[in-house]
Amino acid sequence: MKNTLYIPLILIGLVVNVFQVNAQKIAGIDPTLYEGVEFDMPKVRLPSFTNKTVNIIDFGAKGNGMFKNTEAFKQAIEQLSREGGGRLIVPRGIWLTGPITLKSNINLHLEEGALILFSRDFDDYALIKTSFEGLNTVRCESPINAMEAENIAITGAGVIDGNGDAWRPVKKGKMTDSQWKALNKSGGVLSDDGKIWFPSESSKKGYMSSTNFNVPDLISQDELNSVKDFLRPVMVSLVKCKQVLLDGPTFQNSPAWNIHPLMCEDLVIRNLSVRNPWYSQNGDGLDLESCKNTLIYNNTFDVGDDAICFKSGKDKDGRERGIPTENAIVKNNTVYHAHGGFVVGSEMSGGVKNVHVSKCTFIGTDVGLRFKSTRGRGGVVENIFISNIDMINIPTEAIRFNMFYGGNSPILEEDQDASDEARDENIVPVTEETPAFRNIFMKNITATGSGKAGFFMGLPEKSLENVHLENAILEAKEGITVIDTDGLTLTNVKVMSEETSALTIYNSQNVEVKGFAFSENGKKPVRVLGKLSRNIHLDLNDFEAHQDQVSLGKDLPKDAVKVQ
Repeated sequence: MKNTLYIPLILIGLVVNVFQVNAQKIAGIDPTLYEGVEFDMPKVRLPSFTNKTVNIIDFGAKGNGMFKNTEAFKQAIEQLSREGGGRLIVPRGIWLTGPITLKSNINLHLEEGALILFSRDFDDYALIKTSFEGLNTVRCESPINAMEAENIAITGAGVIDGNGDAWRPVKKGKMTDSQWKALNKSGGVLSDDGKIWFPSESSKKGYMSSTNFNVPDLISQDELNSVKDFLRPVMVSLVKCKQVLLDGPTFQNSPAWNIHPLMCEDLVIRNLSVRNPWYSQNGDGLDLESCKNTLIYNNTFDVGDDAICFKSGKDKDGRERGIPTENAIVKNNTVYHAHGGFVVGSEMSGGVKNVHVSKCTFIGTDVGLRFKSTRGRGGVVENIFISNIDMINIPTEAIRFNMFYGGNSPILEEDQDASDEARDENIVPVTEETPAFRNIFMKNITATGSGKAGFFMGLPEKSLENVHLENAILEAKEGITVIDTDGLTLTNVKVMSEETSALTIYNSQNVEVKGFAFSENGKKPVRVLGKLSRNIHLDLNDFEAHQDQVSLGKDLPKDAVKVQ
């Protein structure tokens, strides 16, 4: 009798163990992902699902690209939710639909050949209160959205397309003449100066009603319906969700930002292809905002704005939220076109901390490593560790810190003048509105074919603090420029500058340069300028002929530079 009972218990145990092993295998997090991380990174919790599976076809869906499947997705998710969750299969086909709202315990799984195509009918997207570009505002409902859901996933080998061209304005300076002519022939309206194309009069009215990027502030809330076309959503909006997995699909052609986790916890974002047209306004790839415990790895980005971007709210709205983006690992990602490869800011008023970025490749990205903020933001960015980054053909800066960011792209467009963002050297009081960037460590960085090797600029009243660059080879037309920086160390850095000095330092202090190498181009390798510069240390081994190699500004304080 004992043996009779014992055998089924063993079998039950085996079944349970097999199920657990399979679930773990599906999750597939390699423990080596956590190796080499410089801070105490919590283990990210992954979602797990029951064996329950339903097919979208069973709910009347048709994958012909013409039938609208909004109701089918809604019914399938509601039924799965009532039954404790599971996997919703989307097979091969073109599945036209309005917004899809995910609920807890749902895995939206796209089989190979499946294309979810979101509707161009703006009536499908209700106006909702949300956060966009770090501000509390009203926008159209996102094509894929989840609010306070737990244990959710989007997986598979299919494609999710936001039909973004139906929503986006386009700047003339971002298109060729033939592309611009074709766009105008397709319909839409032009701005009064003829430099921006809008898909509709409503979209143009929204633009004319806004003084603050994409949030209309010149009209009342009651008038927002009249500019609905302008209130384009992010494609994937995940708000206050926990245990989220995005694994496998292609996310493309978003109305605004592509993937936007906001105030989420325990996220794994891997094996994705994230695509937007290069001309797409606000066509970011991934914007991680006020999130905690995140893994981002093995992804490819080719987008119209920043690729992997960390944020935490803008100005007063962000400071009042007070939730930083923290505890994140970013590994093994490739970025093609984007305004920035890995980016922090400019909406970082809640802070960003404890971030590890390594083994990423940027190919033709406008800027490689990009940090941006401005007066009025507030927030603290600290404990950022970046290593083993390879870049090629970066047209502007391989590394860029700009605390005077004004919203411009790093590539000058036709309608911008030749100056960079405005710089005001007047010192203003340091308050909660003053951003702080500090304790940033970069090592093993290679960049060839760049416009500029590096640009480090703080604020006159709040320097960029404690930034370290070690073991770097930077080939560029221009060298490294350092402005309003305190505590910069350059160790074993080689700068091959074609046109300018390898290193220019202005109004900066406590700078240590050791193991510095440079190419000869007829310019003095180092320039030190500014009446506020002091405590600049250069290694005599690097500058044995320092009287001929180091240029000192006329207003530089005595003994500001020491070569020893």
